[in-house]
Amino acid sequence: MFKVFSKKSKSKKMNQEKNTSNPNNTSKKDNIIKIPKSIGSIKDILNQEFTLCSDFIIREVVLGKLNVKIIIASFDGFVDKKILAENIIEPIMQYSQNTKISSVYTLLKEKIISSGDLEELNTLKDSIDGILSGNAVLFVEDEEKAFKIGLKAPEMRAVEQPDTEISIKGSKEGFTENLLTNTTLIRRRIKNSNLKVESFKLGERTNTDIVICYIQGIAQPEIIDELKKRINKIKTDAILTSGYIEQFIQDGSFSLFPMVGNSEKPDKVAAKLLEGRIAIISDGASTVLTIPYLVIESIQAQEDYYGEFIFASSMRILRFIALLISFYLPALYVALISFHQTTIPFKLMLTMAAARQGIPFSAFFETLIMLFAFEILREAGLRMPRSIGQAVSIVGAIVLGDAAVSAGIASAPIVIVTALSGICSFIVPPLIKAGSIIRILMLISANALGFFGMATLTNLIIIYLCSKKSFGIPYLAPISPFRATDLKDSLIVVPIWAMFGRPHSLSHGQYSKRTRGKSFSTRRKQNG
Repeated sequence: MFKVFSKKSKSKKMNQEKNTSNPNNTSKKDNIIKIPKSIGSIKDILNQEFTLCSDFIIREVVLGKLNVKIIIASFDGFVDKKILAENIIEPIMQYSQNTKISSVYTLLKEKIISSGDLEELNTLKDSIDGILSGNAVLFVEDEEKAFKIGLKAPEMRAVEQPDTEISIKGSKEGFTENLLTNTTLIRRRIKNSNLKVESFKLGERTNTDIVICYIQGIAQPEIIDELKKRINKIKTDAILTSGYIEQFIQDGSFSLFPMVGNSEKPDKVAAKLLEGRIAIISDGASTVLTIPYLVIESIQAQEDYYGEFIFASSMRILRFIALLISFYLPALYVALISFHQTTIPFKLMLTMAAARQGIPFSAFFETLIMLFAFEILREAGLRMPRSIGQAVSIVGAIVLGDAAVSAGIASAPIVIVTALSGICSFIVPPLIKAGSIIRILMLISANALGFFGMATLTNLIIIYLCSKKSFGIPYLAPISPFRATDLKDSLIVVPIWAMFGRPHSLSHGQYSKRTRGKSFSTRRKQNG
């Protein structure tokens, strides 16, 4: 008796643990429950499922003279009520023929419902998911099937230029929070049947719609399959924005540098798709993710391809120099002051010594305090309302810098060094966060070992970057591994007609060729 009781209690305990560990998971039987034929049963199930939901609406109508009961379930605010009334409810109620028909379901599908987005549903779970996705679901009496009708109300925010990526010569359009609008903006630029859009649902509580976009034949199938595997492995309650997806799919559990691209510009995303990348679009987010992401993309801008290539190349070199200044300038100042005074020109050394006279802190702590103050001002400018955020950051920096010098807390050279380093970091937005950490690490290494410490940390960062991969693609490509043909769009940029092939690391299939170059020569004047 004791053994039997123990086995029963053990099995009962295991079942309880299984139920508590997966409270949100439904069994396979729940997924295949058919739609009841009785309208009353359907209403009871829906009211029980959406109890205490004041925005849930059930509209009951009768099919003309046939007196067949029909209910339409939806959430208020998601469905365009005018289109629902004119194209669905009114034709159903005004149906006047009373001839015998084989199926009311077929009659509605073929003759009454005038909607271009109509999908047949066979299970109760699919019907509930359709309502939660913002569609109207129509149930018919004595039928075990339902209709999902796409009648989503238009989004309030219009397509406009994003604040984070200003374009002078390019398109002024930016992504919105509407998934359908975002995919339309991409298809408007790539009118090709090979542009594939595959949909997924993520978030056990939110059921967020996401899509991946890629061009078949250009994007590598291995990268597409790997992305799908990573997306299918995401198990979480909520996906509220594309940043959630980024953290789940990026390579490595922790990465100092960005491993997934972000953009709010449709033309920029379209250009990346044409190079062989894959875009990830999430419903409710105006930022689109792109993978794989290479570090060279940090200094690239969409404006580089819209104008003179010589000017674009000079701007890229300028961005790279600004990136180095933002990383190294504060550490270089501390290393010179603390270890390598003999390398400073004599007159400059006298000026710096006079400026530091009376400063109670060492060069290291002085620089650290000013960097910390700059980061506080930058964050305050971002979090404040747009109308006063810029004024707060600019005026705050001027007042704080002047007050610090006047009070003898910081010297004038360190204010210049900190301001120049911070301004240069804004030129390369994707690396702002990584730059803040690298500046501090470089400052600590310079204070410990001078130039040798800076060189050691630089080598460690290069080794770290060489070891990183984004979806199997080397992070430093085309620098490491080196490929001369891909350098046409790296630190310098060549004319569009000279970019014959797509980046080899991203696309090396049958569509690797991009252009054949110019097909005409310069017109010459003929003598005589």
